[in-house]
Amino acid sequence: MSEYKLSEESLKFLGSACEAIGPSGFEDEVLRMFKEYASKYADAVIRDNLGSLIFVAEGSAERPRVLVAGHVDEVGFVVTGITKEGYVTFTPVGGWFEQVLLAQRVLIRTKKGKVMGVITSKPPHLLTPEERQKVVKIDQMYIDVGATSEDEVKEMGVRIGDPIAPWSPFTKSATGKTIMGKAFDDRLGAFVAVEVLRYFKQGGVQHPNTLFAAVTVQEEVGLRGAQTTGWAVDHDVAIVAEVDIAGDVPGIKPREAPAKLGKGPTIVTYDASMIPNQRLKEFVIEVAEECGIPYQLSVVARGGTDAGRLHLYKTGRPSIVIGIPTRHIHSHVSIAHVEDLENAIRLVAEVVKRLDSGTVKSFTVL
Repeated sequence: MSEYKLSEESLKFLGSACEAIGPSGFEDEVLRMFKEYASKYADAVIRDNLGSLIFVAEGSAERPRVLVAGHVDEVGFVVTGITKEGYVTFTPVGGWFEQVLLAQRVLIRTKKGKVMGVITSKPPHLLTPEERQKVVKIDQMYIDVGATSEDEVKEMGVRIGDPIAPWSPFTKSATGKTIMGKAFDDRLGAFVAVEVLRYFKQGGVQHPNTLFAAVTVQEEVGLRGAQTTGWAVDHDVAIVAEVDIAGDVPGIKPREAPAKLGKGPTIVTYDASMIPNQRLKEFVIEVAEECGIPYQLSVVARGGTDAGRLHLYKTGRPSIVIGIPTRHIHSHVSIAHVEDLENAIRLVAEVVKRLDSGTVKSFTVL
């Protein structure tokens, strides 16, 4: 698959998908986009009752069932109230670091449409010297939508429970090699799953298994979509496509986050939710080296992925995480390298092409 390059059509879809509003539990807008994009490459489309979408590609054998998954939900917020003065209060959905939020624009999805606002707090000119030394907590912040009363905000359609997401246009950097935007965690991984599906279908690629390309929901609030997806697929082996922490930023030691942009996708050797099947890990490394695909080995000591649920399905399933190094995740603007994304797609495709029944069984035989 050395010829794979990200097409302008695919990049346009990815950009639109990343810009869409889809915090955990509110993913339907994004799911509809993935369904429209990927359904034509699938032999069947399944949706579980939590909302995850699963695209099926039949191969030369019904088993093993190979699941490639990435989640489409993003960290966001939900409306908790409206003040008499016309400010919107909110609570986080997923993990946020308070210091990345102030002065950032957000979109509130209401029954009447999208409402733009900005996250703000008590003006710095009015802070005491003691207050200036403290981090402003989320419960001290509010969203200003430009209103002057509670009634004006309600007239916009804003209600308690409405989802809120960062406003962040998807762009290419000046280098032309990297992309910037929101929700890379983990619409990049979901994109990898459906791009492998597209490559197989359009190229008539033979694979000795049934491929299930899943775009899962509610990962950021406890890997919930992965748990139901496993039961919908009944997989024999799982590959989770995720972002990985890029450590090539100031203040990070190599041992804290070894991955770097532009050096290839990562093969995650350990994270807080799953220790991968060791034979599967070595198999993925061998495939990368055989195919000349650059890769990096990674450890994520304080994070987890959908594999944390998928590897515990029934009696256990061999699972692995393949990552795209990404800077500044869980913020308004993440940065990833196009070549890392392309090589992640290549690596997942080459691994799936080799996962026949005997190979998958070998991962668990003593």
